[in-house]
Amino acid sequence: MSLDADWRAGIDAVDAVLIDEYQSGFPVEPRPFERVAREVAAETGVDVDADELLARVRDLRERGVFRRFGAVLNPPVIGSSTLAAVRAPADRFDEVAAVINGYRQVNHNYRRDHEWNQWFVVTAGSRGKRDAILAEIEAETGCDVLNLPMLTDYYIDLEFPVVNDDRFARESVAETTVSATRISEEARGDLTPLEADLLLAIQDGFPLSATPYADVAAEIGAADSSLDPTTDDVVDAVDRLLADGCIKRIGCVVNHVVTGFRNNCMVVWDVPDDELDARGEVVGSLPYVTLCYHRPRRPEQGWEYSLFTMIHGREADAVDAKIDELAADHLPFEHERLYSTETLKQTGAQYEGLVAAEDDDA
Repeated sequence: MSLDADWRAGIDAVDAVLIDEYQSGFPVEPRPFERVAREVAAETGVDVDADELLARVRDLRERGVFRRFGAVLNPPVIGSSTLAAVRAPADRFDEVAAVINGYRQVNHNYRRDHEWNQWFVVTAGSRGKRDAILAEIEAETGCDVLNLPMLTDYYIDLEFPVVNDDRFARESVAETTVSATRISEEARGDLTPLEADLLLAIQDGFPLSATPYADVAAEIGAADSSLDPTTDDVVDAVDRLLADGCIKRIGCVVNHVVTGFRNNCMVVWDVPDDELDARGEVVGSLPYVTLCYHRPRRPEQGWEYSLFTMIHGREADAVDAKIDELAADHLPFEHERLYSTETLKQTGAQYEGLVAAEDDDA
C-alpha cells in the first residue's frame, strides 16, 4: 500500500531528513537549529539555514506530522508506572472510560479487542499513590483491575523512519541494541529543584524557537525566582537527565497514525519464566518489534501471560504476518493478539505529582 498522498504532499529531501533522522539526537546546546542546519545541508546538498529549518519544524507540527518537538520523558524512571486493564461491560463502557480518564495520572487509555477491553497507563509519584488510584478506579467502576507493572524492559522505542513504503515499523532498520533492564516499582526520581521544574516546563514540548533552552530557562525563572537558571544551567540539567534515563530522547516526535502506521497490535505471550530474558533479548532485537517487555502473570485473575510485544504497521495484514513470523521463529508459545480499536485517552504523562515531594491528591 502506498503512503497517504495528503501527508506527503510537499515533503522534500530536507523535510525527510528532519522527520526520519531527528526523532532523537537533537543537539543540547544554546542554538541547536544552527548545527542541525549544517548537518542537513551537508547530507542533502540543499543550502538551508537555521531559520528555515525552524519554520519547517513548525509547519510539520501544524500539519500533524509531528506531535511535538522536544523531550520524550521516561515515566517508570521518574515515578511509579503500571499498565492496567478492566473488563468494562458493553452497556457501561463509556461510563467506565470516563471514570478512568478523569484521573490526571492516567495518560493513555485504549479499547482493545479482548475480554479485558480497556487498557490504560497510570503514572504517579509513588507506588502507594499509584496503587491507591487503581483501588479507587476499582471501587468507582465496580470492575476488577488487572495491574501489570513493567518488571523488565528489553526494548521500548517508538522511533522509526516513516518517509518510506515500509509495511511495518522499522522494516528498513538493520539492527537494534537491547538489554534486560530491571524496572523498580518503587522508583522515585531523585531530582534537584531545577530538574523538577525543568521536567514540568518541557513535558508538553520545547518552545519552537531558535533558542529553546534559553526560553525554558526564562520560563522556569519566571515561575520560581529562587532558581533563575541560565541557559547553561538548563543545558547541563538536560544532559544529566538524559544520562540518568529520565529523558529517553530529544527530537521531533512523529505522529505515526498521520504518517500511515494506523495498525498496532499488543501481543501477550506465555513464556516460561526461565526463558524470559533469553527470549526477550532476542525478540527485542528484531527490527519489526517496537516494544518488548516483561510484566507479571496474574493467575488468580486468569492472566497467564508474561512477555508483551508490540508491532506497528500500515495494514493489519502486514502486522499479523509479522506476528505469525514471530510465533514460528522465536516464540513458540500460547499467545493472544490484542488489537487497539479506539483511542480513549492519549496525553503525555503529567509530572506535577511525580516531581513533588508528596503526591496525595487524585
